[in-house]
Amino acid sequence: MVVMDAFTRRLNPDMYIVTATAGNERAGCLVGFASQSSIQPVRFTVWLSKVNRTYEVAREAEFLAVHLLTREQHELARLFGGETGHRVDKFARTAWIRENGGAAVLRDACAWFVGSIEQQFDGGDHVGFILDPVQSGERDKTDGQPILRLSDVRSINPGHPVG
Repeated sequence: MVVMDAFTRRLNPDMYIVTATAGNERAGCLVGFASQSSIQPVRFTVWLSKVNRTYEVAREAEFLAVHLLTREQHELARLFGGETGHRVDKFARTAWIRENGGAAVLRDACAWFVGSIEQQFDGGDHVGFILDPVQSGERDKTDGQPILRLSDVRSINPGHPVG
């Protein structure tokens, strides 16, 4: 990693909460590896750690929900980034609703979309999920509020081992 350290230290990506639902299982985590990955057709790719409970549920899911937060929503980021779904029901601690395909959507997110999982591919310690967006929404009165970024969540210790 030393080769990339000088480069990656400069990055400050948007952070997302990704939720997965399969059968009666729900999981969600804070994600920094995600991006739109195609214009036509529109595709978005999220990368989930193989040691994360969300990855375990996502492998069996048909849809994932991807959420944006504002900087003021640091506690929601701490819940989904600093706790592990192996020990805590994060959804019992926040408001959420079922949307397309049973996807769990966080009501307090400033913007979100549900995407059908088109493809999964191994990238090392993370797996990429290519999503075809099928539904989206946003909360009123969040215009102009800065989006939560990596620099805003550096103080959150991961709820699971890194790797």
